[in-house]
Amino acid sequence: MTQQMIFVNLATNDLDASKEFFTALGYEINEQFSDENTASVVIGEAVVAMLHTRQRYAEFTKKEIADSTKTSEVLLALSSESREKVDELVERALAAGGSVSRETQDEGFMYGRAFDDLDGHTWEVVWMDPSVLEG
Repeated sequence: MTQQMIFVNLATNDLDASKEFFTALGYEINEQFSDENTASVVIGEAVVAMLHTRQRYAEFTKKEIADSTKTSEVLLALSSESREKVDELVERALAAGGSVSRETQDEGFMYGRAFDDLDGHTWEVVWMDPSVLEG
């Protein structure tokens, strides 16, 4: 069975700045699926963020495009392999121009932080103790 993938489509105000932001986080741009209006950001084997100029994004919807600096249209959550990796990714995001979205959550078995990217999209980064997941 083929692994199902998710393509998260997001509108951006400055495509070049967004590409710089996500590459600063350690992600790669797939040039095969990118052009002057879209950047394909490879988050993982089965997760790709498609960053679009607002004009390109408008081609995919009849709805008004949310101003993600004022409205929450989606919360994106990424798993992490350790608490340290959560901190590492969030600190890279902040250094690249992102902002803290909410305070750190530490439940012992689960640890998470969140940041907003340059366009205000909220990204949560979460680690869960594998022994809790195993039951």
